[in-house]
Amino acid sequence: MSSRPRILMDCTAIPANHGGVARYIHGVLSGLDTDEVELHVVAQARDRAAILASAPTATVHTISRGFQSRPLRLVWEQTELPRLARRLGADIVHSPHYTFPVLWRGRHVITLHDATFFSHPELHSRLKRFFFRSWIRRAWSSSDSIVVPSGATASELQRLLGTPGPDVSVAHLGVDLKRFTVPSDERLAAFREAHGLGPDDTWFAFLGTIEPRKNVGSLLDAYISMKTKAGDAPFPRLFIAGARGWDDAVLARLDLLSPDSGVEMLGYVDADELSPLLGGAEAVIYPSLGEGFGLPVVEAMACGGAVITTPHLAIPEVGGDAVIYTEADALEIAAAMRFVLDNPGIVAELRERAITRAREFSWQATARTHVNAFLALAQKHSDA
Repeated sequence: MSSRPRILMDCTAIPANHGGVARYIHGVLSGLDTDEVELHVVAQARDRAAILASAPTATVHTISRGFQSRPLRLVWEQTELPRLARRLGADIVHSPHYTFPVLWRGRHVITLHDATFFSHPELHSRLKRFFFRSWIRRAWSSSDSIVVPSGATASELQRLLGTPGPDVSVAHLGVDLKRFTVPSDERLAAFREAHGLGPDDTWFAFLGTIEPRKNVGSLLDAYISMKTKAGDAPFPRLFIAGARGWDDAVLARLDLLSPDSGVEMLGYVDADELSPLLGGAEAVIYPSLGEGFGLPVVEAMACGGAVITTPHLAIPEVGGDAVIYTEADALEIAAAMRFVLDNPGIVAELRERAITRAREFSWQATARTHVNAFLALAQKHSDA
């Protein structure tokens, strides 16, 4: 092995929309110190430019466009990734999204993002439960090293699966403080104009994929009940941003809402709009039933957002004392929303705490934990 371990990071699972795991991968790549490791990345051809933007000193390898579909990508991972690793003389292969090449006999680091496939199986489809449980079990028992995004995820996996075979490192996710920042008056004004908001109009915000785990149905129930009680009095809108996801019941409800419901689906939001959406909201509401980390919480805090969220699994590791916690049912969510509207002084203090808290989460720190895992694994095998 060279003085710097040669790391091959498999980034072929990045989705075309660059959501989900892409944010984690690009965050880690942006913070990696390549003075300590020799970094090789394999990715889809469409992602080459974005990978190099995040990690300009990495050597990027691309796979055939024929492997873009999920099933064929998995075939590539199991057959071609081990060959590529051997050809490059990789010391360690890093698989950043649950699955990994079983035929690779060298050293391996695997990222497991959450434990909800075991702790909250009802929130996932039967196919996803079977698929991800199988891979998590195998990784937990046979990998050299595991990376998880929170202590809560590590504890849940150990509680559910027993003592891990590999070493486990907790790498809290980070936040890009250039992208997620307190919005200026100019950006807030531009956001208002773009969404037909007057100078006195206000809004609540949700950011995330519409999937059962995010509990958007309870948020809708809470919001609609409060708006109904308000009658003709002015009341904040509810902006829902993010991918449509697979919560079919909630999506059907959203699609049937009338224009005067106060609810608007924004879909994916451009980077320039994220900080005014989150920082300008009366509150950012993230009523999740369980998270491996909860990235939208720290992103909202970085924008100076007043965050309402739940105290489940990893979220308290992120929010600390800088968010308002509520249980996940509509009645409790509505009470938290009412508290925000009725207590502007307390909310202003909460926003300040949120900004300070968010600064504790950096992608450099996330990447540092990964590098430490790589170096520890390389050293362990060097000493053997």
